Amino acid sequence: MTSPTTRRAYILRGSSALVAAGLLTLTSACAGGGGSEEVTSLTAMDYNLAEPQNGTTKKMLQQCGEQAGVEINRNALPRDQLMPRLLQGASQQELPDLMLLDNPNLPQIAATGALLPLEEAGFDTEGYYDSVLKVGTHEDTLYGLAAGVNGLALFTDTAKLEEAGVEPPQTWDELRDAAKKLTQGDTNGFAFSAIGHEEGTWTFEPFLWSNGATLTELDSPEAVEALQLWSDMVEEGSVSQSVVNWSQADVNDQFLGGRAAMMINGSWQIPVLDEQDVDYEVVPLPVPEAGADPATPMGGEVWAIARNGEEREQKAVEVLQCLLNEPNMREWAELNAYVPAKEGLAQQVAEENPQMAPFVESVPTARSRTAKLGEQYPDVSSAIADAIQQALAGSGSAEEALSQAQQAVPES
Repeated sequence: MTSPTTRRAYILRGSSALVAAGLLTLTSACAGGGGSEEVTSLTAMDYNLAEPQNGTTKKMLQQCGEQAGVEINRNALPRDQLMPRLLQGASQQELPDLMLLDNPNLPQIAATGALLPLEEAGFDTEGYYDSVLKVGTHEDTLYGLAAGVNGLALFTDTAKLEEAGVEPPQTWDELRDAAKKLTQGDTNGFAFSAIGHEEGTWTFEPFLWSNGATLTELDSPEAVEALQLWSDMVEEGSVSQSVVNWSQADVNDQFLGGRAAMMINGSWQIPVLDEQDVDYEVVPLPVPEAGADPATPMGGEVWAIARNGEEREQKAVEVLQCLLNEPNMREWAELNAYVPAKEGLAQQVAEENPQMAPFVESVPTARSRTAKLGEQYPDVSSAIADAIQQALAGSGSAEEALSQAQQAVPES
């Protein structure tokens, strides 16, 4: 997932000027592709519009372009415009040479055959987490590599838990009990994003997976039990019914304002909380039974290279190898409060910042959202989000809502 700050920027900064710039950039990429002419420039596209990610992406691309002997013409689009533009570009063989996209979107581009297999291009993947490589893989071929990844964990308000005599919960039963005890006055015991799109689905997936359910059997008893847990906590009043409208940024605002004692959120909230001098703790997500491993979805973006002709591809490989070298990987991870994609660097981050440790610990077992569904994941994700909304709003039972969502799962 992408930080809320970035997401807000998509809305605020979308403009027709950027769209026009994108068209020019893609046209340039097409005109420059193929042949044996010397490659002096490459194109790149991403959705890092918010600062400091915007400036850092620009700086890294410029430095790595200079190192490879090319100028990088970068186009940053609002997120909701990026995938339509890339899919259009893929269909017209006009993709930018380098693109940074949210990892569950990679299979949609890879399925068109427009991306360069990275291992065939000579990328050394030694030191990367296997789970990180999986989110960049489509049909057993690696097309995308991340500099850093993110996930979900449970944030707890230290003072509120101490006052209520509550320990950070480790199981679903403990979570439910703690949420009840911590619900007092205007404060809900627990908060999470159940908004009606991928952000809500992504927050629900750890509950789905850790209970033994899968994205292809949404009407299983295990899946229904997971959604019933969320529904019960809303009905009991320990979770606000407004979670169906809350983004992860909204959830963090509730936590910062003292209106939620515990929340599910991502590592990117750590700098936000630290700036506000909040006394909090981060622990792994509660699981159905004690001792089980949390099963979190892996978030973050991957870089990919388009098949734009051998000469351009070679230059793009040089640039990407620079973007993913260890100093740049470390800088990018620190900037975003991400976990570095290489295990050695990630362990250093966990030792230096204990609040990051639960996120580092979750990476080896973190799952790719598209591993089973590939390019069909977005449709299933949307159906799950609808089911969550239906169950939490009380317009249908968890069983009825997920039975309906199952209809979006393609037949195997």
